[in-house]
Amino acid sequence: MKRITILLADDHTVVREGIRRMLELENDFQVVGEAQDGRQAIAMVNQLRPDVALMDIAMPWLNGIEATRQILKTVPATKVIILSAHNDDAYITDATRCGAAGFLLKQNSARVVGEAIRQVQNGNTFFGAAVARRLHQLEGKSSNRAGRQQAEHACLTSRELEVFQLIAEGNANRQIAAGLGIGIKTVEKHRDHLMQKLDVHDTAGLTRHAISAGVIESSVQLTVV
Repeated sequence: MKRITILLADDHTVVREGIRRMLELENDFQVVGEAQDGRQAIAMVNQLRPDVALMDIAMPWLNGIEATRQILKTVPATKVIILSAHNDDAYITDATRCGAAGFLLKQNSARVVGEAIRQVQNGNTFFGAAVARRLHQLEGKSSNRAGRQQAEHACLTSRELEVFQLIAEGNANRQIAAGLGIGIKTVEKHRDHLMQKLDVHDTAGLTRHAISAGVIESSVQLTVV
């Protein structure tokens, strides 16, 4: 029997260990790798080509939504299931917009997680009950604030989205440049473009925008520079 290969992406080691143990109880699952941030998840998917990636949203360096978008662009055969502690409207709409095949809350049972993995591997979509209810309520609301934010983010490049998250997390230009392997002047240019496209005029405004749009969690400790 060919087992379904799975990549886990979550910045909390204890969470990854718990999910791995849970999945390894199933004979048809094989966990082939673990990533602790979105950038590492992209690299590992490109290397390992898993059938399914279980993706947290709030991760450092690159969040799970943007990581999902980039993964599905380069390795479309990998199915992505968002596994999050939150069912905020922005998270759900962004996850479905970027092509995630499923969205589960971490409160879901092992049985539900297993069913989701098997369903998406078979070409279906799978949303937990709470998320499915939110999706139903969000239908036809593309003109609301979340819809406007989606349109704004569609104008941002992948690199601008990465810089956007890192700025909102409190990283200075020098830290962002070193982490992304680009020059400080390039970071400054991305920062300027972000402010122009989002009609935001300072770093604090970018941070507030990132929180309201679900780019980072409001519970993240921020140091605005």
